[in-house]
Order: sequence, then structure tokens, then C-alpha cells
Amino acid sequence: MAQAFSLRRHGKLLILVAGIAAVILFGWYQFGGEPAPTQAESWRRMGWDAPAVVRAEPAVLGSLEVQVKSIGTVTPLNTVVVQSRVDGVLDRLVFEEGSAVEQGDLLAEIDPRPYKAQLEQAEGQLQQNRAKLENARADLVLYEKLWEQDSIARQQLSDQRALVNELVGTIRADQAQVDDARLQLSWTRIEAPISGRLGLRRVDPGNLISSGDTEGLVTITQMQPIAVNFTVPEVELNTLRSAYRGEGKLQVEALDRSESEVLATGELTTLDNQIDTTTGTLRVRARFENDDYALFPNQFVNVRLRLNTLADVVTIPADAVQFGTDRNYVYVINEGKAYVREVVLGAAANDRVAVSSGLEAGELVVLEGLDRLRDGKEVTIPGAEPEASAAEASERPAGPRGAPGERPAQGERRGPPRSGN
Repeated sequence: MAQAFSLRRHGKLLILVAGIAAVILFGWYQFGGEPAPTQAESWRRMGWDAPAVVRAEPAVLGSLEVQVKSIGTVTPLNTVVVQSRVDGVLDRLVFEEGSAVEQGDLLAEIDPRPYKAQLEQAEGQLQQNRAKLENARADLVLYEKLWEQDSIARQQLSDQRALVNELVGTIRADQAQVDDARLQLSWTRIEAPISGRLGLRRVDPGNLISSGDTEGLVTITQMQPIAVNFTVPEVELNTLRSAYRGEGKLQVEALDRSESEVLATGELTTLDNQIDTTTGTLRVRARFENDDYALFPNQFVNVRLRLNTLADVVTIPADAVQFGTDRNYVYVINEGKAYVREVVLGAAANDRVAVSSGLEAGELVVLEGLDRLRDGKEVTIPGAEPEASAAEASERPAGPRGAPGERPAQGERRGPPRSGN
């Protein structure tokens, strides 16, 4: 029992000694040890004080083409389903599927014999009534002479005149039947109503076809010229209408799916009369000559509509712009450091954006490596020559740090102080 009591005493003593040692170490760290690191030392310990490797490009003074990009559908200006106007047996097809045809080319023939018989019957009836009319007119001449001689009654003369007029009307009706029969016979020859390219045939020779068949024999699609329908956002409506009312035609380019190849170039022809409320867009149409058949009906293409060209504007790559909650800014490189520069943006096109104010031509803006930048951060541009860069920097107008070409005095810091120092 004495031994157990001794062990408890030693355990309490050890705990007491450890507590006193902890208090002493804490006090030494707070009052007599190494001071807490500053913010600059914290940056240094995390590696943020090392120069950031970035890629930069200079702002360029030049022209910028304002464009609208969209997705369009190639649409034929005319598409016709070739149907028979008369009933009958399809004798033959004289076209090749997929071939080009001109308006008026023969496509197919229907058995014409029933319609030839109808035509002959109508012509025979017409001939009979013409003979009756000639006889009635001869009798009328005779009755007029007899009437002058007071040999017949007036009523008989009137009846003969009425008979002549009746036969004249009959002949006109017979002539109409002859014309109709001749028209029906002509429709047994099915001709191309428009010029274009044929599709696949939908019926074979020997089948009985009728004028009520909605499927038709074949389709003809006009390929030259051809149209592309696409949409323009509502926010671009005013700019589009102003450019459309201008003197020149608005150029439209149709590109492939990857936007690497221009398939055809045309012009804007039509604006729809209302905005689609479900999508907030306006449907428009462009016309392409399509001489090389690069555009195919119902094909999806990328569309570039050129609205106007801005001359003598400062432009930078769109990737250089950073969007804040209350401002847009870029990182400008000057004397090996990156500084924040607030900019006012204008129109954008082809991955470039116009800068209305805040930047001058020739100033370097950062494109890559933005995630490791802060105001006043030292940067390194791979492949750049420091001497040349310094010379160019001295020739360019300075940013917010001083006059153009002014060199800092020894020990003087140019630009805003580094954040956190």
C-alpha cells in the first residue's frame, strides 16, 4: 500500500513539472523569442515573392471588325415536290437520281392513250357542231331573203337566228373541251418546274399514280443560289438595323463546325418582322451564290455577320481583361512589374476587344499567369530580352508612375507600393 501511495505522489509531481515547463516555454515564445512574421515574410515563405512567369502582348492600334456570331441552317430558296396532275400508269422515268436539271426538262411520262382518245372525241364533237353552224347560217341567209319577199313569217326568221346563236355557243363550249383535253394530254409529260438538283425517286415505272398522291415522284431543290437562316440577339438589334440601312450590303460568312474554314461568302437580304419572345432573338436570312455547291440544304453552319469596322482603335486580346464587381481591369507590365490598370471596354470581335480609355497602344498586357499576380508584382516574360524590354518601356508612355521615359532616382520606387508591405 505504501508503494502504491509513492507511485501516485511521483505521478502528480511529474504532471506539475510538465505544466510549469509549458508555461515557461509559452512565455519565452511570447516575450523573449522570435517575433511573429510580417506579411511580406509570409508571402516569401509561401513563394509568392518570386517573380511570376507570364505571357504578355502589346495593345495594338488599328481597325476592328464588329461581328455577330451565330449558328445557321442552310435553307433552299425553292423546293418542289414533283407530282402528277393526271391519273394514269407511269410509263417511264427519264431522270437520274441526284442529277441537276433545268426548268422544263422532261422527267417522266404517263400513258397518254386515254387522254388522246378524249382529245379526239372532243375534236369530233367540235367538228359536228361546226357543220351544223354552217348549215344554220346558210338557212338564215335564205330566210332573210324570203322575209324580204314576205314569203315567211317573222317568227320563223327569229327562230333561225336563235338557232345560229345557240350553235355558236355550243362551238365555244366544244372548243373549251378540246383545249382541256389537249391540256390533260400535255400533263402526261411531267417536266421540271424549277432548276435544281433531284432527290431520290419515290415511285417506279408501271405503278398507277394519281393527282392526289402527296408523296410525289421526286423532289427538286434549288441549290444556286441558296440561303442561310440564323438569329441575331435582341441586344444587337439597333446596331444591326443601322448597318442594314446603310449604303453597302452586309457581308455574311458561313463557316464549318470548327470555324476553321470559310465555306461561302454572301450578303444579308432579309430581316424578320418581329422578335421571337421565347428566345429573345431576331430571325434573319443571308443569300449565297453557292457556285461550288459548298453549302448543302439543312446543313448547320457557323455564321459571322460583319456589321461595321471601327478604325483607329486600341485593341487587346479578350483573355487579358479581368472583370470585377465594379470595374474592368488589366495587368500592365512596366519595368518588369505588373500593375492593375482600370479600362473602359468597347466592341469585341475575333477574340479581341476595343479599349475606349485606360490604355495606350504599345503597352504590354498580361494574358497568362494572371492567377499569381497582384499590383506591383515582379514578372518574367519567357523569351523576352530585358534590355530591349526596358528600351521599349522607356519609349512608351508611362502608366500611373511618371512621365514618359523618366528614369527613377536611386532607391525610388516607381508605381504603387507592393501590397502588404
